[in-house]
Amino acid sequence: MMIAFIFVGSFLTHQIANSLFDGRLSQALEESKSGFTNVQSLLDSSDATANSEIERDVLRFMTVLEVDGSDSSRQWILVPHGDPDNPGSITAHSQGPSITADAVPAELDEAVRKDDGGIYWQSSSITQNGVTHPVLFVGTSIKIHQNPDYGLYLVYDLSASQQTMRYINLVILLAFLILLVVVLSIVWFVTRTVIRPIASTAITAEKLAAGDLDRRVIVRGENETSRLGHSFNRMADGLQNQISQLETLSSMQQQFVSDVSHELRTPLTTVRMAAEMLYSGREDLNPAYRRPTELLYHQVDRFDSLLADLLEISRFDAGSATLDCAPVDLLAVINDVLLEVQPHLARTGTELTLHTDERQIMVEMDHRRIERVLRNLLFNAVEHSEGNPIDVYIGVNENTVGLAVRDHGIGMKPEHLDQVFNRFWRADPSRKRTLGGTGLGLSIAAEDVRLHQGTLEAWGKPDEGACFRMTLPLNQDIPMGSSPVLLTGEPENGSLRSTEQTAATGSILTVASLDHELDKPEPNSRYTAASSEEVPDEN
Repeated sequence: MMIAFIFVGSFLTHQIANSLFDGRLSQALEESKSGFTNVQSLLDSSDATANSEIERDVLRFMTVLEVDGSDSSRQWILVPHGDPDNPGSITAHSQGPSITADAVPAELDEAVRKDDGGIYWQSSSITQNGVTHPVLFVGTSIKIHQNPDYGLYLVYDLSASQQTMRYINLVILLAFLILLVVVLSIVWFVTRTVIRPIASTAITAEKLAAGDLDRRVIVRGENETSRLGHSFNRMADGLQNQISQLETLSSMQQQFVSDVSHELRTPLTTVRMAAEMLYSGREDLNPAYRRPTELLYHQVDRFDSLLADLLEISRFDAGSATLDCAPVDLLAVINDVLLEVQPHLARTGTELTLHTDERQIMVEMDHRRIERVLRNLLFNAVEHSEGNPIDVYIGVNENTVGLAVRDHGIGMKPEHLDQVFNRFWRADPSRKRTLGGTGLGLSIAAEDVRLHQGTLEAWGKPDEGACFRMTLPLNQDIPMGSSPVLLTGEPENGSLRSTEQTAATGSILTVASLDHELDKPEPNSRYTAASSEEVPDEN
């Protein structure tokens, strides 16, 4: 509004000033033309011959240009253009002593000299008694006997027009100030009655989104914003009721899962004892009952694993899961897990290679939980590698350890990466599983890593394999940095050495630092799981 006011005010004052000046100029030119004509006529009718007579007649004739003796708004100046030494020449004269021939602008005087009979004008200013006044000069050439080259100028004082313009500017300024006050009052009123309630509603919506479900909009009046506030409050009430119901249902579901899991422990123990008795004496059973006995024995183990996972999930949901941290050699934990994975590597003919430069990595962690994470990652890799090689990359920096398990099997689609840690989620439900599983392994693994203030990330491409990267802080009191291994598995420095074994022959991939009973090997050494004896490299 201020910019608009300044623009409009400048435009109006400019237009008014131009109008006043144009009007005054037209009037001055018309008056000057008439006055010049009368003076020239009187000069032409004069029969004076002597210089004194000519000068007396000229001064007498110039009085026709004087409007009023007391009015100084217009004065005349007579300037000789010819040779001042020429006989019959008279000197310069002016109506009053305040304006002399020196006040005539040089450009205007030069134009009058060159043109015979034309009327010229120029705006200028003069200083009288230390005060500068705007004036308008109007001039033409006149002829006098004996010396015809003279310039006659009329000087119009524009001080009155300037005063009028100042008054108009003051009126416009006052009008704009009053209008500005009115506009600001309207803006203040609109802001208070419309904009402020909307802003308050937006703030309330943000606080609702942040979890403050008791926040409501304060409604005043009966206008449109009041209707908006009432509608918003009703919506907030509905959302709060729905969220409360969902929280109640979720709590009931969690409690149900926890109670059922605990209650099933006792009958499951009885069933396990019976299954173990039958399984131990299966050789004495009828061959028709031998296979069902074996199935019963193995499925009881799977059922027990499912109950354990459900109990662990219920602890995470209840927020009661805690860490039992202690300094542990991560490589020793990996060695223990690899011993469990070795039979499945041998059965599927899968080659597993461990890449690391480290002999010992001490990490402050919960041994049980991290071992469970590693077990889930390695068994998943065996499950989905389809016999293709598996690579395990381990790296460590100043305050962070990273481990990546990379298989080269069926891989994953990009849209599955965000769902891979969801409970009971499977990318291909129709695919046959060879290692059982409850569908909760990766979800529990993600929660275990989160408790350690670490991250568990997934990467995969169809038919190129998948990789799961676990990043942990070396010390729970020090924030971890960036992972020393890439999300695709390869180490960043590219200098990690690898020690490998062929799982198809019943050996397990390890390094000497993983088994504290072995001496540390040279790079590219090979060990068997059964004897832990060094085997020469064929290369």
